[in-house]
Amino acid sequence: MKTSRRQFMILSASTLAVATAGTTLAADPMLAETDPQAVGLGYKADTSKVDAAKYPKHKVAQKCSGCALYKGAAGSAAGGCQIFAGKQVSSNGWCGAFAAKA
Repeated sequence: MKTSRRQFMILSASTLAVATAGTTLAADPMLAETDPQAVGLGYKADTSKVDAAKYPKHKVAQKCSGCALYKGAAGSAAGGCQIFAGKQVSSNGWCGAFAAKA
């Protein structure tokens, strides 16, 4: 059976939409504390494990979930961050870029 150009274009667009649907629904990977950018900003997945000597302005009450850069939903265990694009951070985490929500 011969396929027309219109049928080919519709089939191609449909196939592309199905193929990319799985990638857009997949969650971003968690940020590792060993990631070079995370190390540079002193990221820890647990705010209580931040080195107080190295980061004297850190307070245990400061958490990613309370940061203006955190993009996760309220009450979620993890979410996106404007600093670490394409990665999720722990809502209980902390880094040197912490900026309290207004």
